[in-house]
Amino acid sequence: METQITEMFGLQIYTEKGMFIGEVEDVLIDVDQKKIDSIVVGKVNDQLFELKNFKGLKIPYRIISAIDDIVLIRHLPGAFSSGSAEE
Repeated sequence: METQITEMFGLQIYTEKGMFIGEVEDVLIDVDQKKIDSIVVGKVNDQLFELKNFKGLKIPYRIISAIDDIVLIRHLPGAFSSGSAEE
């Protein structure tokens, strides 16, 4: 998986099950380890998260499956809830 960091900004983020999470707003780098630590999500899917006191969402780089036209992350059961789908 190789891509330029600047090419990641604005990419849409989906889980492997097709759930839209948001868009890449920023990339956090661990300078000491010389690796990407996580991606910061902007334009978050408001159906998945309570946004009243929203302070940001970081997705650890280790759960990213692929980066191309979108960012694909592993689907983690219970990590993202969809209020409208379960009601």
